[in-house]
Amino acid sequence: MGFLSGLKGLFAGSEASAKAKADRQEHQYQGFVITTQPVKVSGGYRVNGLITKDDLEHQFIRADLASTIDGAHELTLFKSRQAIDQMGETIFKF
Repeated sequence: MGFLSGLKGLFAGSEASAKAKADRQEHQYQGFVITTQPVKVSGGYRVNGLITKDDLEHQFIRADLASTIDGAHELTLFKSRQAIDQMGETIFKF
């Protein structure tokens, strides 16, 4: 392995880490933490996320698709807030 290849490998890991963080966002809402994690699928990005509070967590994936990753983050956040408003902490029973 050459010197330049080694340097490229070091920075490639940083790029992958930055991309993973861009594909995942955390938001606070009414004492809950919402993590939006859209999934790339054919035709766009699927709504996927995690709602947590203290030691409780609720992972969800929906059939909804967005054409962009930013749109998927927005839609996931909207769906998460809607679920919290409707179900509150009972969301963790499902």
